[in-house]
Amino acid sequence: MSSERPEEFSEPAVSRDRQTSHEAIVVVRGETVRDQEPKSPPSPPKDSAPKDSASKDSGTKDKEKSPRKEVSEAKIKLQSRLPALDDDPDVGVQKDQIVIRDGKADLAFTGTLLASAAPPSAPKGQWQEYRIYETNGGKHVFSRLTRTVFAEDQDTHEAEVFDPSPSSMPSQLLRSARELARSRPLTWIDAAATFFGYDPLAKTLYRKLSGQFEDHIS
Repeated sequence: MSSERPEEFSEPAVSRDRQTSHEAIVVVRGETVRDQEPKSPPSPPKDSAPKDSASKDSGTKDKEKSPRKEVSEAKIKLQSRLPALDDDPDVGVQKDQIVIRDGKADLAFTGTLLASAAPPSAPKGQWQEYRIYETNGGKHVFSRLTRTVFAEDQDTHEAEVFDPSPSSMPSQLLRSARELARSRPLTWIDAAATFFGYDPLAKTLYRKLSGQFEDHIS
């Protein structure tokens, strides 16, 4: 028998080196391919909110910017009575009158309220009142009052006086002498039509004056 011991075979050096090298790479990287997790999808931008919510937010802001107006209880009562007016019982009654004018002196006189008119309703909380007075001196006063039910909004008052005297410039609406010679002198009916116009409320006012404002044709 041979005294030689069987030769022991060890792993090739190359294999050990490769294994050692592979383990070193693992240690340096601190992770393996198996440990890697799939990347999560990118999150949407912070300011990309849904359109519906954005529109709701804007609507809410608009409501906050425009608070509801307060109304006057006294004016609400006036509105509820339309087309009736507080001075309807005074039509045709001679008494001391005061007509308010904005930016001018108020008109105080003794005379008669010939007619007044107001709309049947005021759904938006605003309406106008027309009145025609005749003074004891033969002049006529035209009044246009614009009312609002909102407490923070002021009513507006407009008024004019018609004087039938030929020497009165307002009575002729500043017409020249030549124009007056060619045409008839203006009457209070002409002046009233100039002041009020011919809107539906003005026509309601005119009808209460026995058709004096109608054009009669043949």
